[in-house]
Amino acid sequence: MKPIYLDHNATTPPRPEVVEVMARLLAEGHANPASRHRPGRQANRLLEEARHGLAELLGADLGGPAPDRLIFTSGGTEANNLAVLGLTRGRRNIESPQVVISAIEHASVIGPAEHLLEEHGWRLDTLGVTPDGVVSVERLEPLLSANTGLVSITAANHEIGTIQPIARLAEICNSAGVPLHSDAVQLVGKLPTDFRRLGVVAMSLAAHKFHGPLGIGALIVRNDLPLAPILFGGHQQWGVRPGTESIALAVGMWTALRIWCEEQTVLIQRMTALSERFESGLAAGWPELVVHGACAARLPQTSNIAFPNLDGRQLFDALDAAGVVCSLGAACTSGSDELSPTLLALGIPSSLAKNSLRFSLGSTTTEAEIDEAIRRILAACGQLGRKRDQV
Repeated sequence: MKPIYLDHNATTPPRPEVVEVMARLLAEGHANPASRHRPGRQANRLLEEARHGLAELLGADLGGPAPDRLIFTSGGTEANNLAVLGLTRGRRNIESPQVVISAIEHASVIGPAEHLLEEHGWRLDTLGVTPDGVVSVERLEPLLSANTGLVSITAANHEIGTIQPIARLAEICNSAGVPLHSDAVQLVGKLPTDFRRLGVVAMSLAAHKFHGPLGIGALIVRNDLPLAPILFGGHQQWGVRPGTESIALAVGMWTALRIWCEEQTVLIQRMTALSERFESGLAAGWPELVVHGACAARLPQTSNIAFPNLDGRQLFDALDAAGVVCSLGAACTSGSDELSPTLLALGIPSSLAKNSLRFSLGSTTTEAEIDEAIRRILAACGQLGRKRDQV
């Protein structure tokens, strides 16, 4: 039985064009881009071409008298850690410093925010969300003060796909003189993303979420923001992120995002249509299902669905056996027995949260795969339902 891959929010397969350009660069055996000899300078030109190309596609300005910075990282987790810890390090002399995150952040934002709380005595406040998974904008301003060192709000949730009003949140933060970082790992390569127009001071992304290579991401930082390193021992990337950069990974990420930008109109329409077909097809065969965040703006390829009265882990195992690849939640916490913090933050009862699965499509997903996935999922639901009734 051919597997149907519906876990693109966890990772996407690299585009053939990405594999091709990376294979060529690796075969060419380029020198260290930090070296001053001619091969090193040639390698550095390729690296900077990728850096500037990515920045242009994402609305950042790396030229002019006050350039933004695009810092290559190992992925989204490092980018988020660098943002939360690097942007706050210079502000730790504030009396009773505070960091604010949303209730539906990724673990790579929650972790460093809790580190500030536990190791450095920061106050950690959480911005709540509506039952549809959108942050409560009106509750942000009362949380801010002269002691607020950073606000970090995801651009699009990794589990239910809800899109957050980042531009409006940035207006509030900028008016209060508070820096706003956004984890845009799930947004970039799914919807058009413009760093300057969003108004944030920093934004994270990861290549493997939009058919680029694993092992590389980036943090874009506004030109006037000091950013302290969290790694030490090198001068690369302004001394903010030391370590030898990979030309193949950087160019691979740039290639993947460039292809998506060229095809974005068609891809967004296609992903939206496939998701609607998927959700309506499942609902027709299993009317009691619940689509989380259904009334909010969502990413065009993310469906988090609860199957009431069916155990989510048992259904996940049944679908795995049936060749439907999905997720119990975020990939970074899929091995945990704890219920999804995102779903619980929405006020969803634990009995329903434990019955929920995440399905996420990609540019390689076909209509035939969607129809076959619907058939397999409904068959698995029917089998589990009959077993439940026999108990």
